[in-house]
Amino acid sequence: MYILPRESRFMEIQPDCVPCLMTRVLFQARLVGNGCEFAALSSAMRTYAKEFAEGRNSAEVATEVHRSAYKAMGVSDPYKELKIRSDEVASEYVERAREMVRSSEDSFRTAVLWSIIGNVMDFGSGIAIDHPDDFRKKSDALLNQGISYDDTDQMKAILLKSKSVVYLFDNCGEVQFDKILIDEIRKIGVRVVGVVRGEPILNDVSKEDVERVGIDKHLDRVLSTSQFAIGLDLKKIDPDLKNEIEGAGMIISKGMANFEALSDQDAGIPIVYILRSKCVPVANALGVEIERNVVKFRGI
Repeated sequence: MYILPRESRFMEIQPDCVPCLMTRVLFQARLVGNGCEFAALSSAMRTYAKEFAEGRNSAEVATEVHRSAYKAMGVSDPYKELKIRSDEVASEYVERAREMVRSSEDSFRTAVLWSIIGNVMDFGSGIAIDHPDDFRKKSDALLNQGISYDDTDQMKAILLKSKSVVYLFDNCGEVQFDKILIDEIRKIGVRVVGVVRGEPILNDVSKEDVERVGIDKHLDRVLSTSQFAIGLDLKKIDPDLKNEIEGAGMIISKGMANFEALSDQDAGIPIVYILRSKCVPVANALGVEIERNVVKFRGI
């Protein structure tokens, strides 16, 4: 399974990341449909050649590669239609998910599991699914797998001692199941501050998507990263988000990109990573098997 004997210090960029990222650049260029494939790939490869170096954080490098590709494509949100379709497909499963949570002996863990399987809504690199409609083929198998690496009890213990938490969103589609987990967290009496991307990037939830997906109705406050970035760079956040993190009991980090970005940063508070381990480099960095549902707690 290519798993290292112990987890890496952080998510360093790996040789495996090169074809993955270039495949995604080509995918999004074709989504645009304006014949920009050569321009997008040429720009992305030049940037990759400049940024790619052993020891670099993978999210940091990917951000710069996508920045150059988006500029060459000439669009701000190539994934817009896929994002809308992702939320439509995921919405078909929300009532089933809520019923499973209501009837479960461990409603909180069941809500966490649903939030993880939504993380498979990840397109363009060949490590998840190719289209939102493919979620229908995989959802049952993902549920039946359960949570393979499970620090849910540690997560809940921190929640029970917290007044507020910061929830970092990842993909559209996935966000429909995040709402269910957030509702469970708020039932405990914890204030939840949601953080979306500052600008559209990949199929992630951005500030432009907030009202469309209705996530604001499930949160006490919505903030953005104020960045075009894969994940969150704590050095570049605005004072509002900085204050919320400093006053929170924990960061709930959804998806691989947020893990990659935060893996070598000190937030000053505990972080729980909730994700599907969809590729070998991320699985290695986490110290888990590939293609598993993961809840991994990181203390301070």
